[in-house]
Amino acid sequence: MQVHSPRTPDVGTKLPRVGTTIFTVMSALAQEHDAVNLGQGFPDFDCDPKLVDCVAEAMRAGHNQYPPMPGVPALRDAIARKIGALYDHRYDPGLEITVTAGATQGILTAILAVVRPGDEVIVLEPCYDSYEPNIELAGGKAVFVPLGRDGEPGSFRPDFERIAAAITPRTRALLVNTPHNPSASVWTREDMHALAELLRPTDIVVIADEVYEHMVYDGQAHESVARHPELAARSFIVSSFGKTYHVTGWKVGYVAAPAPLSAEFRKVHQFNVFTVNTPVQHALARYMADPAPYLELPAFYQHKRDLFRDGLGRTRFRLLPSEGSYFQCVDYSAISDRSEVEFCRWLTTEIGVAAIPLSVFYAGGREQRVVRFCFAKKDETLRSALQRLAQL
Repeated sequence: MQVHSPRTPDVGTKLPRVGTTIFTVMSALAQEHDAVNLGQGFPDFDCDPKLVDCVAEAMRAGHNQYPPMPGVPALRDAIARKIGALYDHRYDPGLEITVTAGATQGILTAILAVVRPGDEVIVLEPCYDSYEPNIELAGGKAVFVPLGRDGEPGSFRPDFERIAAAITPRTRALLVNTPHNPSASVWTREDMHALAELLRPTDIVVIADEVYEHMVYDGQAHESVARHPELAARSFIVSSFGKTYHVTGWKVGYVAAPAPLSAEFRKVHQFNVFTVNTPVQHALARYMADPAPYLELPAFYQHKRDLFRDGLGRTRFRLLPSEGSYFQCVDYSAISDRSEVEFCRWLTTEIGVAAIPLSVFYAGGREQRVVRFCFAKKDETLRSALQRLAQL
């Protein structure tokens, strides 16, 4: 009898440009060289024990089976109240808020819900690395528009003339991220007014990535698209409990959108993840009764930002503004002429601090000699990193 060798079919690839992410590479390099990891964007400290207690109590109370597809009603109610209190916009928790398996799933689901083959989606870069693959999976095309304005080195302000020039009859959606990862810039009220005016004559959908909404500094307020009725009427707003409550591994977020957009979103959501961790949803609903944890978050992270910036100010790095998020970008031109990837490898292996090159957030790998640090770390972690960086 003839024996045939097992054969795995060659299925090709839908994402030919996607490989191992720089975050995985740099985290592994940091571990190998015992470096302080300020690369990947997650805290090295625990969440509030009260939140963990809420989860345990929800499990013991029997909340361990499927919840409703769009999310536990009490949590959707709490989300609607929070948005109403902060941004003066009322979403119907029954029809307009959906709990998701993290913000990344929320963004993918929004894109799959509205983007069809041949559609174009405007992406402002540098940008989070999931955006382009999400668009490609939907059969769309990402149209990249760089943030920043001529004559403003180190600026990542939106250039509305460039955005306007990128709009075509095929433009289906526009991705907006504020506070911004990786640049730590934030959009202003004037920016939102300009966006509303630009999109007014169009049917372009806005997908607003607002996962760092509670991390805006120096007395400024987060300018959510929910504050602007014209934009809210055409937008999916994506946020993250993981970022807000220091539980990135729980992968729970939410999307708020007008009922017609939410209906399309839920069509995809129910056949994607269907629903999200039940006891965690009940725990979050209970925990949100006290707004202090997210209202106090700006001061909590501004302390860390200021500690870190103060130390970096004694090095040869040129600090870029950090207006929001938990990131700090620096220009290392005075230190090295290496490429950004090469500099991050050198910084990790020789200095003992891991960072992320800004070039990986650009489709074309734009080089600016800028790298990104994450300061969502214990104060002692930041001081340890600063001690090592002091030699630069």
